[in-house]
Amino acid sequence: DIVVTWATRSSTNSSQVNYALNYAKDELKQVSGSWERFVDGGPRGRTQYIHKVTLPALQPDTRYEYSCGSELGWSAVYSFKTPPAGENWMPSLAIYGDMGNENAQSLARLQQDTERGMYDAIIHVGDFAYDMDSNDARVGDEFMRQIETVAAYVPYMVCPGNHEEKYNFSNYRKRFNMPGSGDSLWYSFNMGPVHFVSFSTEVYYFVNYGLKLLTKQFEWLERDLTEANLPENRAKRPWIITYGHRPMYCSDNKEYDCNEQLETYIRQGLPMLKWFGLEDLFYKHGVDVEFFAHEHFYTRLWPIYDFKVYNGSAEAPYTNPKAPIQIITGSAGCKENREPFSETLPDWNAFHSNDYGYTRLKAHNATHLYFEQVSDDKQGDIVDSFWIIKDKHGAYA
Repeated sequence: DIVVTWATRSSTNSSQVNYALNYAKDELKQVSGSWERFVDGGPRGRTQYIHKVTLPALQPDTRYEYSCGSELGWSAVYSFKTPPAGENWMPSLAIYGDMGNENAQSLARLQQDTERGMYDAIIHVGDFAYDMDSNDARVGDEFMRQIETVAAYVPYMVCPGNHEEKYNFSNYRKRFNMPGSGDSLWYSFNMGPVHFVSFSTEVYYFVNYGLKLLTKQFEWLERDLTEANLPENRAKRPWIITYGHRPMYCSDNKEYDCNEQLETYIRQGLPMLKWFGLEDLFYKHGVDVEFFAHEHFYTRLWPIYDFKVYNGSAEAPYTNPKAPIQIITGSAGCKENREPFSETLPDWNAFHSNDYGYTRLKAHNATHLYFEQVSDDKQGDIVDSFWIIKDKHGAYA
């Protein structure tokens, strides 16, 4: 299934998508969906209507053309390509966080990549627009129009960041439709040999909305990872990759939510709820890679658990690593600009770059993942690249 989401300023009383293999020549199929009135929490209480239509039972590995709207008006014609059937194919993704409405420096290059068909999905690891609620949510409208240039063509997968907090994350929850029943705060999906897991780091910081969200997410994560680790599931999709906004380990000692040990609440949990930290959970269930953002730079970590580096070997640290590998990719571009690194980098820091840019991932098969970091400052040059090679997957010893 593919879900098409859009917004109108006025009520249209219907939500429809027309689609075909060839929009100009084929008979159009029309699918109806639902709409919801969204009132922004700002002082003017601006109203818009969020439309959602699911296109069901599409053919695999097929390009479709579509438009959305109603009898009152239609969008331009866009297109998307469905993934191949099964698990034995090689998904390619762009992954980044912290891209704003102002200074979205990486967006033009991402638009070109998307037009060239380079990605099967894009993952935005929190912090949108800076901020979607600003100016009575007009900044959110502008940002959604900006990312339409990529999100209308490939699945745009998201997780919440700290800049989405206003009005109980309402702009985030209403503007994005992610899988599952977690209100887009947590969910998982499969692509080829990879099981992706998205979660909210913000439940550890905005406890004014209730601790129940934190415990509910933790219980969901445990269930999801347990199911992903069933022998038949791990055989089909051996790689487990998570993404959430704030990192467990920091490379900037000036970051306001990092303590003296350069860790956040995400690693061990809140002081009064230590057993809800995520490092032990992810280690126990054999998570292979963890993506984070929040810090406005790119950092590749050595395999790490409990402040210790567990490289596969000195010669090949990412071949059969003995702990998850964490990547911080928060340099897509925003009005808060770049962040400095600590004067003395921690031992777990394997590579770092302050360049604006984004990360690419290609899952080649059950044993090989390839990553590269694109520098927009250097006109698209690759400033970092590496392979993760694993002969077997599962809980770490």
